[in-house]
Amino acid sequence: MITMEDWAEIRRLHRAEKMPKKQIAERLGVSRTTVYRALESTEPPKYQRASKGSIVDAVVPEIHKLLKDAPRMPATVIAERLQWQHSMTILKDRVRQIRPLYTGVDPADRLEHAPGEAAQFDLWFPEPKIPVGFSQVRVLPVLVMTLTFSRFLRARMIPSRQSGDLLAGMWHLITGVGAVSKSLIWDREAAIAPKGKPLPAVQGFAGTIAAKMIIAPARDPEFKGMTERNNQFFETSFLPGRTFGSPQDFNAQMEAWLETRANQRLVRSLGDRPVNVLDQDRAAMTALPPSPPAVGLNFQIRLGRDYYVRVDTNDYSVDPRYIGRLVQVTTTLERILVVCDGETVADHPRCWATAQTITDPGHVATAKMLRAHYNQIRRRPVGRDTEVAYRPLSVYDELFGLRSAPAAPAPVTEQEAV
Repeated sequence: MITMEDWAEIRRLHRAEKMPKKQIAERLGVSRTTVYRALESTEPPKYQRASKGSIVDAVVPEIHKLLKDAPRMPATVIAERLQWQHSMTILKDRVRQIRPLYTGVDPADRLEHAPGEAAQFDLWFPEPKIPVGFSQVRVLPVLVMTLTFSRFLRARMIPSRQSGDLLAGMWHLITGVGAVSKSLIWDREAAIAPKGKPLPAVQGFAGTIAAKMIIAPARDPEFKGMTERNNQFFETSFLPGRTFGSPQDFNAQMEAWLETRANQRLVRSLGDRPVNVLDQDRAAMTALPPSPPAVGLNFQIRLGRDYYVRVDTNDYSVDPRYIGRLVQVTTTLERILVVCDGETVADHPRCWATAQTITDPGHVATAKMLRAHYNQIRRRPVGRDTEVAYRPLSVYDELFGLRSAPAAPAPVTEQEAV
């Protein structure tokens, strides 16, 4: 085989010095056939070892048969069926080459995102448990939003995965940008679109902000792969080395990190930083609506003698003067509000723990006063000059059929009267 040095020298002598092929062969001490081949080749010579085959070659027909019947059969099951006693690596490599013949290939196209076109949403569940008070710790969801054009990121930890809290989190993230993307992309989250169709509350939210809800197909994480990858980005770049004292502490650290690190990073596909491209993205979005959409948990209930309302497993006290009346309970990500006829009758910070009782001391004092007044009325004696009506017991006997009514007296004649 000709060496790289001889190949290069033959081509130089022939092209640069115009030396005849016969003379080149004599000068370099090689055959004229070697000179001819060197001048005809377009690539430098390289060593190639002759293939000796593989131990897997003997079972390739059996692999084809198994994959033809079950294209998704794992390589470990194939090894079991073949009673494979050798290296799993070489078997998996060959199965990986053969499988596309039966499953087909699903290429992923590169997508072009226009300014203001879409925002992708997803839930991220960071592993660290967050202290939420009352000696409790919880793994809480973080709602993540990614603007598809500018790659601008926003995220916030929320109390639960209920529809009201998800919508409240979305509204918080959207208002932080200052405009609404034309499309909001979600997967089939149970509180958003469990069967591929947005729930009524979600449709109402989208209609109020004039955005289109797009739900990803089932089992297709690549549909919103941009925000899926950002979740991994958070795992590797935000969490390491951090501790959190509360959900509020988590959100404060996340907000600072997004502002100083994540949205300042250089994105190769953009050739710029998200914070620098945000204005171009925002200019193509829809303006925020004049009235905010309905978000949070909302319900109406008649306040019972036990003057508490239950919200997400926790009980919150209400002004007991409104016992027996219908009250409207509204939650935000931070507060629990109870309103009756336009008047706020309870306002509590939202508790992120579970199964707790949150009491306003003022409500307890009011209940004590009302209870004392009620007991005073009950113990008030009846006045002496009050006339009390009494019925003869015979009336009740006659009413329940215990005794027949007395016969009416016979009429008196004129003679008897005289």
